Amino acid sequence: MGSTVTTAPPEQRATDLEARIRQAPEKFRVMTGDRPTGPLHLGHYFGTLHNRVRLQELGVDVFVIIADYQVLTDRDVADRLGEHMEGMLLDYLAVGIDPARSTVFNHSAVPALNQLMLPFLSLVSVAELNRNPTVKDEIVHSRQSAVSGLMFTYPVHQAADILFCKGNLVPVGQDQLPHLEVTRTVARRFNERYGTVFPEPDALLSAAPLLLGTDGTKMSKSRGNSIALGATADETARLIKGAKTDAERHITYEPEARPGVSSLVLLAALCLDRDPHAVAEEIGGGGAAALKRTVTDAVNSRMAPIRARRAEYAQDMAYVRSVLRAGNERAHEIAGATLDEVRGVMGGVF
Repeated sequence: MGSTVTTAPPEQRATDLEARIRQAPEKFRVMTGDRPTGPLHLGHYFGTLHNRVRLQELGVDVFVIIADYQVLTDRDVADRLGEHMEGMLLDYLAVGIDPARSTVFNHSAVPALNQLMLPFLSLVSVAELNRNPTVKDEIVHSRQSAVSGLMFTYPVHQAADILFCKGNLVPVGQDQLPHLEVTRTVARRFNERYGTVFPEPDALLSAAPLLLGTDGTKMSKSRGNSIALGATADETARLIKGAKTDAERHITYEPEARPGVSSLVLLAALCLDRDPHAVAEEIGGGGAAALKRTVTDAVNSRMAPIRARRAEYAQDMAYVRSVLRAGNERAHEIAGATLDEVRGVMGGVF
């Protein structure tokens, strides 16, 4: 399972990759996932979850990791971990992740994956980890008073997540490209030193626009400004009613000049599969009240079938947990085979 080495810009690579995926989806293995730090929300749905289902439907082999170990990267404790993991599983199934075609597993259930960290760390320098711009940004926004060593090794941990299954395609946002470059570097250096084992995974850049939270800042699980996928229709209406807008009555779509208003317009447009400018024009002079009614109706309509499926799955948690067990078994088997291969080419046991 190789990858095409190219010096084309990321945007052009993404366009080329889309064409190649549609031509031969069976040649690709996607690795993606989330940290179970809180409920998944609308930003996740339009930013990543919807795309995972799309790739799955195209016939790509999709691996989704619930990165429970990585919760400790910027936190002192893994708070309410079991609850968040089960909620994440419910969300995955509700949005359309099919366990017959995609593999969902959790980090801590696959020890062989984490054993790859040691040889991988030997392939990168402290200076390289220290200047990673994504790590620097995460340190600035860290919830810890002191940054742990896990923060610096985070990109290499992600390399192990991706390479254990020989993933060759990783959907990412622009801010995650430095992390993926570490993975590509690890794969390249390992292959040069020991023989070709790993693909150099390509980035599939997300085209999803940024959704702001109800307070006008980035939508985030930890900031309490998001609309969870598991929220009821009434909860959704209440959250949207309290969303930040501005004093201008006429509604327009101008993300730079009117971020709060524009994010709400965009949310409605995404839910309705319409152009945001057309949605804004239709609301016109109706003001913030009309805008919020439009957004509430659009979100509740789009989420209704997802909520119904989520509630149905929640009635059978034994099945939900069996999905994770089956995914863990497959990931464990693949990670063990990869670790055996690594040990073989390195000429030792570790």
